[in-house]
Amino acid sequence: MLQNRTLFFGDNLDILRDRFPGDEGYFDLIYLDPPFNSNRSYNVIFKETNGVTESKAQVRAFEDYWQWTLEAKETLDFLIQETDQNTSDLMQALEKLIGHNDVLAYLVMMTVRLRELHRVLKPNGSIYLHCDPTASHYLKIVMDAIFGKFNFVNEIIWKRQSAHGDARQGASHLGRIHDVILFYSKTNKRRWNPQHTEYDESYIDNFYKEVEEGTGRRYMLDNITGPGGAAKGNPYYEFLGVSRYWRYSKETMEKLYKEGRIVQKKAGSVPRYKRYLDEMPGVELQDVWTDIKPVQSQSKERLGYPTQKPITLLERIINASSNKGDWILDPFCGCGTTVVAAEKLKRNWIGIDITALAINLIEDRIQRTFPDTSVDVIVDGIPRDLEAARSLFQKDPFEFEYWACHLINARPAKSKTRLKMRGSDRGIDGIVVFRDIDETTRKDIWRRAIVQIKGGKVGRMVVAQLRGDMERENSDMGVLVTLEEPTEPMLKEAVEAGVYHHNFNGLDYPKIQIITIKQLLGGADLNMPKMDQILYHKEAKAALKGTQIELL
Repeated sequence: MLQNRTLFFGDNLDILRDRFPGDEGYFDLIYLDPPFNSNRSYNVIFKETNGVTESKAQVRAFEDYWQWTLEAKETLDFLIQETDQNTSDLMQALEKLIGHNDVLAYLVMMTVRLRELHRVLKPNGSIYLHCDPTASHYLKIVMDAIFGKFNFVNEIIWKRQSAHGDARQGASHLGRIHDVILFYSKTNKRRWNPQHTEYDESYIDNFYKEVEEGTGRRYMLDNITGPGGAAKGNPYYEFLGVSRYWRYSKETMEKLYKEGRIVQKKAGSVPRYKRYLDEMPGVELQDVWTDIKPVQSQSKERLGYPTQKPITLLERIINASSNKGDWILDPFCGCGTTVVAAEKLKRNWIGIDITALAINLIEDRIQRTFPDTSVDVIVDGIPRDLEAARSLFQKDPFEFEYWACHLINARPAKSKTRLKMRGSDRGIDGIVVFRDIDETTRKDIWRRAIVQIKGGKVGRMVVAQLRGDMERENSDMGVLVTLEEPTEPMLKEAVEAGVYHHNFNGLDYPKIQIITIKQLLGGADLNMPKMDQILYHKEAKAALKGTQIELL
């Protein structure tokens, strides 16, 4: 049985197979935005170097899943040998066309996942695959093979940015300003709610020229004669001295006339219908979307996540292809825009992501977005006990670090949003920022503690190294999070580091403190100044502009 508001941490392929068995279908709508972008990730896939640093979590996803490895080869063999004929023929053709490289690995890993998404989609369900022109031509063929070419609905073009002058940087191509969203359904019985966009000003000026005296409402006078005459079943009669075939019965015409909706400008002229602008739904939505702006650097919804999509984009998709109470799935949920939009529109939702960083971000985002309501999110796959924490460390030390940072409200340093150290993270796994007052000027200042996460064996030298890192990086405090219990020499070394005096509240705090995963899971917290600790507070971005922090 599905549990609403569930975030799954892990590989979506494994989760789809293990948690959603059978062929009955679970979801009314699926949206996915897999990590493939021509400005950044595309260059990762093709092993090009352009000087752009991508999110480490996303880059590792490529390194783990989008490289031509033994796993990719085995998956290709599975798709060729053990699936339906369409998929088998397609993969053989792609192998011959593309060769054994990371592009084929990407398509192989997407194909095996799209097959599972087709399985878990309800018969009346729809799927929207968000990609860009560097991948859309490949993925459309894959979608045709899996969902059927007759279930292709639209190729949506979303203008994601304004025009820019690439030629000035030496580019010899047209500006690349759009993404592609491939819209498919499982059958021709898909759920569909027509959407509308606002009229542009020129249309209003040309067609709604009249303004009603007294109310100020704009209107147009529309034709009410019956096209096709008697052949279309339209009635013929005299009205206001004019005999015509009309759209409405005589009784209806008389009623509309009494209501002031039928206008005859002069005797003998053909009466017309007064159509108000404010009663019109707008222009029916087309397949080129230029009215939804991307998440700008100063946007209120911006989180600093490199591939964040605007919530209005997801709201449009959800409104068009689902109803209240329907089930929405995002198997690459990233920073959680889909699930936030689904929650806002009163849908049930499931999100999956392979990074603990994303899962933690979404949890916090939901709580900040809906502070006045009780939104209970179930998180599946994130460690809740010591045994699970050890298992995560053995499976993926990087994700263990991201998860541990979240336990102490620290911003991970091993992502694009990390504090820019000289050349590397230099052993720094996270940053905690807090506010104090300068002892001399008495003005507000921002202080920081560097964090190190250790999942293996620990000893005194680990603390000594942290002390050295703090001195080198001019850090005010240091935190050591350990999976194993600290030794007595470690605790002594930490005490010898001294204390940090907080000028604002007058309290002293250990300059280095050691806290275990066991303690954190038991509800323990850092012994640090709590006021305005701002991992997710946008005010910090302006305050720390010189340190190039972006917020997750």
